[in-house]
Amino acid sequence: MGFSEMPTNMYVESSFWNFDALFQPQQHPARDSHDTFFLKAPATTTQLPDDYLEKVKQVHQSGGHGSKGYGYDWKRDEAEKNLLRTHTTAVSTRMLYKLAQEKTFAPKRYYSIDRVFRNEAVDRTHLAEFHQIEGLICDYGLTLGDLIGVLEDFFSRLGMSKLRFKPAYNPYTEPSMEIFSYHDGLKKWVEIGNSGMFRPEMLLPMGLPEGVNVIAWGLSLERPTMILYGIDNIRDLFGPKGRLQPDQEQPDLPLGAVVSFFLM
Repeated sequence: MGFSEMPTNMYVESSFWNFDALFQPQQHPARDSHDTFFLKAPATTTQLPDDYLEKVKQVHQSGGHGSKGYGYDWKRDEAEKNLLRTHTTAVSTRMLYKLAQEKTFAPKRYYSIDRVFRNEAVDRTHLAEFHQIEGLICDYGLTLGDLIGVLEDFFSRLGMSKLRFKPAYNPYTEPSMEIFSYHDGLKKWVEIGNSGMFRPEMLLPMGLPEGVNVIAWGLSLERPTMILYGIDNIRDLFGPKGRLQPDQEQPDLPLGAVVSFFLM
């Protein structure tokens, strides 16, 4: 599908790239310690681009690009806090900022597959650490229809044609959609990802040209695997309870490798 892989070798990320650059307010509940693993040492970073940081601060406090912003006192101290990344969208943010610094804009397709961390309760469908498939397309004139088409094409290649899209809210995408697929074992629709179009409040402070749109999605790797192989408990797939040699026959390649094959 013509995607290039993004570098994802930074499990530790700053709150700035993980939240602030994504136009996620500093009072957002996802940033609370109940949802995020913050580091004690090193607790903060000082390696942030000052010019860009100032633009992010302004759009949070007073808006811009057609937005009113959030109208609060943005604090650099919050942005400098180190954490275990809660999503690989932090990588996408860095890649888009890097793309915006190039003299001539060129459309890009990026993807990544790597580990993320959430400080949440463990149950049949949730883990405190799991793998996320991140994808984005950056080009002129993209629409929500393009996003739906890419997702349907991608999942159909993995053997999942039963998809539903539900309107959702994300601080950094508008419109936004949750992605559901039917799980025959659980006999219900299971959320497998989130998606949307990145907001101008995120893209324009980076320096991307007017009229450039970004469609993006973040998908769980474990949940599609559960659907494909009829596994009803994520702890049987990944973690200390996972079996190295399951009873059922498995394909030669892990799903992550199959996903990479289709995207590249």
